[in-house]
Amino acid sequence: MVKTYEITRRTTAETDIIDLTDEIAEKLAQSGVREGQVLVFTPGSTAAVTTIEHEPGVLNDLRAAIERLAPEDIHYEHDARWGDGNGYSHVRSALVGGSFTIPVVSGRLVLGTWQQVVLLDFDNHGRQRRVIIQVSGE
Repeated sequence: MVKTYEITRRTTAETDIIDLTDEIAEKLAQSGVREGQVLVFTPGSTAAVTTIEHEPGVLNDLRAAIERLAPEDIHYEHDARWGDGNGYSHVRSALVGGSFTIPVVSGRLVLGTWQQVVLLDFDNHGRQRRVIIQVSGE
């Protein structure tokens, strides 16, 4: 069985990190799948999904680490070509990745105690982000 759901989130231009864990668990429960997996995917090339402990200190640490890896204020060929100033957001998205898969056992997401699934928006302007949640299994 495969069930597909979509959720949306309004974001800002501030490297938003949005906890989606409870909504993903709700979609899993709606699906009726007891054993399988949940794929979480965000369309677009300036956002990503991953897991992290969703607490202010580590979220600030993640933002700082991402800034060190792909600084906003350096030259990007993308910006030179398109002039939209978001070359850094494309690189950040590629480094983190646009999808994440979670095992499902006995109808529950297999996540650690302090592990949440998050959407990260790196773009330089706010937007309405889509997140696709695809539950598969039996």
